Amino acid sequence: MKTYKQRVLSFTFSVFAVTMLAIAGNAQGFHLGAKAGANLGKLDGVRFKDGYELGFHLGGFAEIDFNKTIGIQPELLFNQTNTKVTNQTSDIFKPGDNIHLNYLSIPILLRINAGKLLTLNAGPQYSILLNNHKTTLQNAGDAFKSGDFALAFGAQVNLSALRIYGRYNIGLSDVGDVASQDKWKNQQLQLGVGLRIL
Repeated sequence: MKTYKQRVLSFTFSVFAVTMLAIAGNAQGFHLGAKAGANLGKLDGVRFKDGYELGFHLGGFAEIDFNKTIGIQPELLFNQTNTKVTNQTSDIFKPGDNIHLNYLSIPILLRINAGKLLTLNAGPQYSILLNNHKTTLQNAGDAFKSGDFALAFGAQVNLSALRIYGRYNIGLSDVGDVASQDKWKNQQLQLGVGLRIL
């Protein structure tokens, strides 16, 4: 029998696929590709290191252009944020603990094509936490919420089928699931390359 998280993931994949196919049917340009790159991420909050830690992301993207200038770019990404607990007194984590948050991220980005070489992107991103069982408090449930909502914006250089991009994701929601805490919000800088396959 499927768990709640497995049912949510199955539903998310289904809605994503149906929506993408429906939009692609009315688009003037449609391409699929794969991408991978590095993350520099951190969690805002007094318990965590005030600096960026290295992680990674990988997944796939679609480029759906309605005309030469405007389109959308939905993506499915495995997306990692890493941080470290500071030496400050904490009743939640031990000082020095490394925190690894692995998400399934679904950005739906507006594409503004400034000519063939440059594309600007901006839009919302929803992420589903995949590893909450590894971020569970000793005495009181999960430390992190199962979802995160963010705003993403950046730019992409198009060299034939090759994509080189940079993006900044700023968390809008509090990802902490602990009472009487400071707000924990994700921040992430992404750098990577993609390859248009179709």
